Amino acid sequence: MNKAQIFEFFRRLAEDNPSPQTELEYGNAYQLLVAVALSAQATDVGVNKATRALFRKVETPAQMLELGEDGLKEHIKTIGLFNSKAKNVIALSQILVDQHGGAVPDSREELVKLPGVGRKTANVVLNCWFGQETFAVDTHIFRVSNRTGMAKGKTPDHVEAKLEKRVPQPFRRDSHHWMILHGRYVCKARTPECWRCKVADLCSFRKKVLENPRA
Repeated sequence: MNKAQIFEFFRRLAEDNPSPQTELEYGNAYQLLVAVALSAQATDVGVNKATRALFRKVETPAQMLELGEDGLKEHIKTIGLFNSKAKNVIALSQILVDQHGGAVPDSREELVKLPGVGRKTANVVLNCWFGQETFAVDTHIFRVSNRTGMAKGKTPDHVEAKLEKRVPQPFRRDSHHWMILHGRYVCKARTPECWRCKVADLCSFRKKVLENPRA
């Protein structure tokens, strides 16, 4: 995809959904951080089901520490890898209390120091809460970037670096939301639904599925 095609790609997605949002449910920066950390290898729907009751009780790192690891596990036991995730959430909550006054830091450097917080999680928090122009490359963005030809790369870091260079204004802040939603609901992993894709003509994917196989 060339510069003009990339601009048009995001222009159309923005026209269709002017204010895209993460599908994770949260009420503050800390709850967002926890939700994103829990979402690794899990669906947003599954995380939301587990955190609704949890977030009614827990709004701060201090409250999470009061709940404790066993209490947290009871809330998130339906999520994959819940044992290790609970341990990480308790550990990161302790660090936030001890080193950051209970606040979530607004820098990637500090966020990735927290247990269970990688670059992708940090980028989501920086983008969704702090409004920074970051590119959180999950499986959907990795697939859409490579499949469309927008930003081909063998690793998420490679894709992120290319998106950083290629995504134009005024789409940079919301671009990762549009790509996630596009990958989740249209440009699906097994069978991309090209027949209803608003940007199919811009995409370089050679094996487009232009007819609905279920029609």
